[in-house]
Amino acid sequence: MDFSKLYHPSALNSFQYIALVGAVMSGAAQLIIRVLGNAQPEGYNWLYLCWLGLYIVGSLLNLFGKPHDPHHHHHH
Repeated sequence: MDFSKLYHPSALNSFQYIALVGAVMSGAAQLIIRVLGNAQPEGYNWLYLCWLGLYIVGSLLNLFGKPHDPHHHHHH
């Protein structure tokens, strides 16, 4: 089992990539909200749980999916 598929950017699949970008963008938005002194929307932190869930699903597909599955591709 190749665990580099969990952290190496060129080995990530679309689900993992979207989850990481989403988490980073959500964090940046949260930082901007705090810097501007606005109230954080209720339930905002649930976004991170959703991104984590998507990353876990993507990781399982990446680790246990068929190597030549047409829905399985990497970002280079």
